[in-house]
Amino acid sequence: MVATEPMLQTRPVLQLLGRVYCHLCHDMEAALTPIADEYGAAVEVIDVDEDESLEQRWGELVPVLLHGGEEICHYFLDEAAVREVLAKIR
Repeated sequence: MVATEPMLQTRPVLQLLGRVYCHLCHDMEAALTPIADEYGAAVEVIDVDEDESLEQRWGELVPVLLHGGEEICHYFLDEAAVREVLAKIR
């Protein structure tokens, strides 16, 4: 009998686009963290000012929360929308 390796499970990743000096960005990250932890998701915080294309695309909407390049919410955390996305990919 051949031993098989357990399937590697990847954590869902949410991208939080923001700015270092943005208080709304910090607020969204703080509100998002416990929800992400609950669902086993990772949060990747990305500074739009470090990438010209991101700044041009999302600069006026930060903070923006994305999954797979699709917007979940911006300015303020939409907890219901986040939970809906995470429940689908869990």
